[in-house]
Amino acid sequence: MLTQIAQGVLVHQSQLLQNNTVVVQGNAGVLLIDPGITGGEMACLADDLREWGQPVVAGFATHPDWDHALWHPELGDAPRYGTARCAAFLRDLRSTSDWKARTAEGLPPEIAGEIPLELFGLVTGLPAGTTKIPWDGPEVRIVEHPAHAPGHAALVIEERRVLVAGDMLSDVFIPMLDDTPDPVEDYFAGLRLLESAAPEADVVVPGHGSVGTADELRARIDRDRMYLHALRDGRFPDDPRIGPSAKPGWEWVSDIHEGQARRLARASESDGMS
Repeated sequence: MLTQIAQGVLVHQSQLLQNNTVVVQGNAGVLLIDPGITGGEMACLADDLREWGQPVVAGFATHPDWDHALWHPELGDAPRYGTARCAAFLRDLRSTSDWKARTAEGLPPEIAGEIPLELFGLVTGLPAGTTKIPWDGPEVRIVEHPAHAPGHAALVIEERRVLVAGDMLSDVFIPMLDDTPDPVEDYFAGLRLLESAAPEADVVVPGHGSVGTADELRARIDRDRMYLHALRDGRFPDDPRIGPSAKPGWEWVSDIHEGQARRLARASESDGMS
């Protein structure tokens, strides 16, 4: 089901992981951002768009994680874009003979059999430094940053005052770090860029979770900063997304936190020994 969040901007949310697919209406069809995770959900989305009389004329993957770079034949063969780094990461992955098996290992077992991987990762990289998605519709600015995943990008739908955050600013997921030499600082850098875009947005759409208002956007930036400071300092964060106050059904997010805390602790010990 499509829910309108701003003029000409709609959201379709997945069931299991609350992935948000963003649909932006243009002059000849729609831009589809992060189109969903199961074949059934994407086919349903395609049906909704056909009933609406809106073909998909362009796609965009905010980053190369499996749940943001999928596609379905019923969505058509429109060009699918991503940043140059995002596309390069996916191209390198697909160049290996066992890429499909490796990708399948990371899928949630509850829905693994429902996720079509044939068109996964077939993304065209925009030239480095590109600031707008090339399509016939409202201007969509690309805000690339180093947080969470290679080539991650947030998008600002300028005329509609909507910030599409990718896998950041979620009310159900804590900040999830990339495997880089300084992932916490990379995430801080990403938050600074999102904060610079915040005055242009009345609505924020995270990759997972609830769509938020401008006030909630700023509160989520602050909450993510507080989480990162606690994580870096070796303290257990006072964060409603983990621990006893976690959303029912999402208690496993605490496992993500514990894994990140162990990884940073090992890195700190290694640095101290060098």
